[in-house]
Amino acid sequence: MRVLITGGAGFIGSHLADSLLREQHQVAALDDLSTGSLDNVSHLLDNPSFTFCHDSIFNRERLAEFISKSDIVYHLAAAVGVKRIIESPVETIETNVAGSEIVLRLAAERSTRVVLASTSEVYGKSTQLPFREDGDLVLGPTSHTRWGYACSKAIDEFLALAFHRQCRLPVTIVRLFNTVGPRQIGRYGMVVPTFTTQALHGEDITVYGSGEQSRCFTHVFDIVEGLAAIAHCDATIGEIYNLGSTEEVSMNQLAQLLRDATGSPSRIVHVPYEQAYAPGFEDMQRRLPDISKAQAAFNFQPRRNLDKILADVVSDMRARLDLQSQSAVAPSFQEHAP
Repeated sequence: MRVLITGGAGFIGSHLADSLLREQHQVAALDDLSTGSLDNVSHLLDNPSFTFCHDSIFNRERLAEFISKSDIVYHLAAAVGVKRIIESPVETIETNVAGSEIVLRLAAERSTRVVLASTSEVYGKSTQLPFREDGDLVLGPTSHTRWGYACSKAIDEFLALAFHRQCRLPVTIVRLFNTVGPRQIGRYGMVVPTFTTQALHGEDITVYGSGEQSRCFTHVFDIVEGLAAIAHCDATIGEIYNLGSTEEVSMNQLAQLLRDATGSPSRIVHVPYEQAYAPGFEDMQRRLPDISKAQAAFNFQPRRNLDKILADVVSDMRARLDLQSQSAVAPSFQEHAP
């Protein structure tokens, strides 16, 4: 199978590329590297079954060329991270809405299979737990930038389903719940790598708000397995699926678990949302998925618990910090030159 991954050098995209290549597929990754990193796919560059293209999904001609050679498109390219969304609201909406429209329209011209990555953020402030795919979406006011991301991804879903109904585009939508694992960084506000980095440096672990808000973290390997399974199941076309774990943990508990896992002397401190983001920032107290639909359709079941997730993140982060330290003390070429 010939596969195109938009956002293929990102955290999830690069792991998906690894998995598909192990299954002997031909994989092309398109990424503008705005949030992805070439380091994530550097180990694949010599693989004859892998192609990397440093470009944007807004390059319609280049994107059309790749889609024309693909059996399936995993559309993962998007603005990610609460911090980035707050700081760059225009780019967030443009990337998510206009970018997805281009991908969907070009795929529709050839009836190319698409798996579109959405987010648990679309559930907004809903209190109908656990979240079901057919449940109501409850968003905050447009005056709060925080909801622009959720709304833009909801529009992506509306667009995808509209192309399915009107143009018979074979598309599946997945709502991802707090995916974490090796290669993820905390630069854009991802909480697990942020807490891990702070703990490993002995810095204060900064918990926003009361810390009683809870999330369900899913190992990226489990998410990738779910994404791969969808491609082999035609019954998923035209459907929406939650992909995530149902193991809840509060942010206070998460901070303590990571402090213990790293053996860190860090303090756990609380920072008001207004100080961390912006006045009026709203957060959800719980985000719990109902995954029964995905279980029934393609046997989705997360196999890695929170302890395994955190152990893998800590191990990965330690290794990267060690590499950075070695690079910092390594003598330069000029110092060795005769």
